[in-house]
Amino acid sequence: MKTLTTDRKTNWYSLTREGWQQFLSEIDNRSFRAQQVMKWIYHERVSSVESMSNLSKSLRATLGSVTENTLPKLIHTSTSIDSTVKWIIETESGGAVESVLIPDGRRNTLCISSQLGCSLDCIFCATGKQGFAGNLSVADIVGQVVIATDWLRSNSDYGALTNIVFMGMGEPLMNFTATMDACDIFMDDLAFGISKRRVTISTAGVVPRILDMCQRTEASLAVSLHAANDELRNFLVPLNKKYPIAMLLDACREYLSSLSDRRIVTFEYTLIEDINDSDQAAKELVQLLRDFRCKVNLIPFNPFPLSTFRRPTEHKISRFYKQLRDEGIMVTSRTTRGDDIDAACGQLIGNFEDMTRRRARYRSAQPQTSIV
Repeated sequence: MKTLTTDRKTNWYSLTREGWQQFLSEIDNRSFRAQQVMKWIYHERVSSVESMSNLSKSLRATLGSVTENTLPKLIHTSTSIDSTVKWIIETESGGAVESVLIPDGRRNTLCISSQLGCSLDCIFCATGKQGFAGNLSVADIVGQVVIATDWLRSNSDYGALTNIVFMGMGEPLMNFTATMDACDIFMDDLAFGISKRRVTISTAGVVPRILDMCQRTEASLAVSLHAANDELRNFLVPLNKKYPIAMLLDACREYLSSLSDRRIVTFEYTLIEDINDSDQAAKELVQLLRDFRCKVNLIPFNPFPLSTFRRPTEHKISRFYKQLRDEGIMVTSRTTRGDDIDAACGQLIGNFEDMTRRRARYRSAQPQTSIV
C-alpha cells in the first residue's frame, strides 16, 4: 500500500472514472477499485469511506486520510408556483451560484452553472451584468447535480433527474476542462448515467473550444444565436465580433461530423421586442439555417433589473414561430418557468465579488436598448 503525499485532500466529486483509476493506482496499484468506489459514492450515496464495505480496512483508512466528501454548501432553496426549484449554492472559492430544477411531466431538467458570473457580457442576460469572479471546479459543478439528485430522492413525486443543461451562470466552454470532466461524470453509468443526448452544453459561440469538443465528448450542443446577421449579433452577443456567425456555424458542423450518430445542434433564440422579433428577422433566420441539421428554441425575453428590454407579445412570438415552422425549420417555443423566483432563463445572478467591476458600471449607467 503506497502513501499518497499531498497537502490537500482530493474531493470525491472532482474525479472522473479515469481520474479515480489513476488515483487508486497510486495508492495500491489496483485501478479496478475505481468502479467500486464510484458506485458507493453515486449509487449508494455513502457519506464515509467506512461504509465502503467491499474495500479492505487498510484501503479505507488510506482513502479516509487523503480524500474528502465535500459538497458545495446549500445556502437557500426557493420553489416557484409552477414547481420549479432554485438553489443558491456556495462554491469552493466562497462565491455563490444558482442552479435550477425544471420539472415537466416525467422529465426533470437541471440547469447548472459553470462560472461565478460570466466572462462574457451578452446584453440581454442578467448574469453578465454581475461581472465575473472565476471558474467553478469540477466538484462545484458535479456538486450541484448531487444536491439536486439527493433532493429528488427526498421528493419522490418529482421522479428522477433526466436531463442536465449547462445553461446557468457562466460560459461553460470558457471553463473547458472542468466542463468536460463534469460531463464525463454525468454520462458515466458508475455515476449519474445520463444519456449523451440529455447532457447539453450551451455556448455563446467559443469557436476554438467547440472544435476541441470533437473526439472529447458526445454531449449535445446548444448555441446562443439570437440573431441571423453579424451586425445585430455583435450588439446582442459581443463575442460574435471575434467569432462571427459563418465561423460559428462551420465549427458546429465540424462538431456534428465528429458524432457517431445523426445528431442536431439546438440554436437558442431569445425573442426581444422590436430588436430581433420582426418578420424580416424570421426570414433571415430561415435563410441562415435552412440546410442546417438543427432545431431552433425560441425563448421569450425574461425581464430583469438594469435592462429595459421587453418581452414580445404572445401574438408576435406565435407569428415568429409559425414563420419558422412553415419553412420547414424544426422549432420549439420555451415556456417561461420560475420567473416568480427569478429562476427563468437569463435571470440568474448569484452572489460574488466582481473582479471586472462590470456590475458597478452597469448600475451607474443607463442600460443600452438599441444598436449604436
